[in-house]
Amino acid sequence: MTTHPTSAAPRTETWQQRSPAVRLRRARLSYGPRTLWDGLDLDVDPGEFLAILGPNGSGKTSLLRVLLGLQPLSAGTVEIAGAPTHRGNSRIGYIPQQRALEATLTLRGNDLVGLGLDGHHWGIGLRQRSERRHRVQRALRAVGATGYAKTPLGLLSGGEQQRLRVAQALVGDPDVLLCDEPLLSLDISHQRRVSRLIAQQAAESQAAVLFVTHEINPVLPLVDRVLYLVDGRFRIGTPDEVMNSATLSELYGTDVEVARVGGRLVVAGTEFDSGHEHHVHEGEQA
Repeated sequence: MTTHPTSAAPRTETWQQRSPAVRLRRARLSYGPRTLWDGLDLDVDPGEFLAILGPNGSGKTSLLRVLLGLQPLSAGTVEIAGAPTHRGNSRIGYIPQQRALEATLTLRGNDLVGLGLDGHHWGIGLRQRSERRHRVQRALRAVGATGYAKTPLGLLSGGEQQRLRVAQALVGDPDVLLCDEPLLSLDISHQRRVSRLIAQQAAESQAAVLFVTHEINPVLPLVDRVLYLVDGRFRIGTPDEVMNSATLSELYGTDVEVARVGGRLVVAGTEFDSGHEHHVHEGEQA
């Protein structure tokens, strides 16, 4: 497993010393006659960074929905931190897909982060206001967002908004961090910054990261393993074990070429039955 720089001591919960943060066994997910994946056995350890790759419709976001307790498995079992997953699981932090926000939106940055603590409650409830304020401020400092914490979200750049979403996901000190295309709509510079930020914060807190993306290159140096999903088939392994011509050709059922060009990973395949070049996946420069 890749070791990421960290300045904080790992958590000491005993379950983390004996159990993976995420565990799926013989997992199957089907919609009617279509099976997205079947027989999926997966353990993700605390502090591990797993990239989830594959074409549209392969079940990447559906897997996150299963882990969030929003979508039941068709067969098999799923556990988060040693217990069955469920809706509203406080052990999970979630970064949704990047979406443009209206310039007139007045919700402030610290308000958004605070929703990571109590957004599913009516009011603050039993949580002490001073504790809430301290944890929000700590999360903002961790992602370098204190300078615009009181700025309306609609006035922030896409990169600044995404930093706040990372803080929102981390403010509850989760054991598992689920990231659904967090690099969408970001330029390559912000893609790199957000990827490193997520990896750094997760390593320091020993949260397991499951990172759905079409942009492999910004996260490639940070990834411990890859789960690649294609048409009901999948492979799990290190980037070198999965992101190669032989493995991807087998997954796609067609010739796929993988090359490193100018420091970036480029994956392209040819569909012989159509006579047209089909780019299965092409990353940006790392």
